Amino acid sequence: MDRRDHIVHCGALRLHVADWGGTGGWPVLMLHGIRSFADTFEGLAGALQPGYRVLALDHRGRGQSEWDPGRNYYTDAYVEDVRAVVEQLGLSRFDLLGHSMGGINAIVYAAAHPDRVRKLIVEDAGPGAFDDSDGARRIRAELSRTPESFADWGEAETFMREIRPTVTPEAIAARLRHMLEPHGDRLRWRYDHAGIKATRLDPDPARVVDLWPPVQALCCPTLVLRGGRSDYLSAATARAMAARNPAIAWREIPDAGHYVHDDQPERVALAVTEFLGAAPTP
Repeated sequence: MDRRDHIVHCGALRLHVADWGGTGGWPVLMLHGIRSFADTFEGLAGALQPGYRVLALDHRGRGQSEWDPGRNYYTDAYVEDVRAVVEQLGLSRFDLLGHSMGGINAIVYAAAHPDRVRKLIVEDAGPGAFDDSDGARRIRAELSRTPESFADWGEAETFMREIRPTVTPEAIAARLRHMLEPHGDRLRWRYDHAGIKATRLDPDPARVVDLWPPVQALCCPTLVLRGGRSDYLSAATARAMAARNPAIAWREIPDAGHYVHDDQPERVALAVTEFLGAAPTP
């Protein structure tokens, strides 16, 4: 599978975008979760070959993108990142997929830009899940107790298995490879742990988005994928999203928690490919 890497700019920040598949394929832009990275979608990109071109953004403060010195880690800033990618890479029309935090960003972007997004996939995200779910409380607790660094890879793997018990060993290894880097005689996070933690644990209430208005404004065909064992997006919320907007369908991925494409990569790939269908001509 061909791969390219791009740098785009959102204000003063340099943002990294991974780009898989033929350049003539129909574009699908993918947005990761709060502590994830663009390369988490490499397997899904492979499942969409041939025909699709998959682009995945390292949101500000993660992966190979620059950290925001002002700790501006809010939905409106992330959506500006998406706009920068779309404009600078010339994506006139495309499909959009987002997981968790990336799902929130995808919903807000798609609602505001119906002319750009052909189809939308939201992976385990929805109204209320970010701030008032067992999964949200779990994530806040994880951020609070996450070490700033590790003595070695074994210590890091032990910690990651504690907080991601349902994720496959392959996904654990990939996460650690992309999330950690040597720093002196220890390993430290490649994402802005302190900045993201501060914004997540003590957010500005005025900048926490109410997702119901953009959910109801969506007009493109939308698929919500819920992990069958998710503690983040409830079945009741997924059902309510579909009830309030006829453009939305939802389905559960069995034996998956919140980290749906890590827990069940083949089932997610099948659901995504079935929903997107044959790749249109760009």
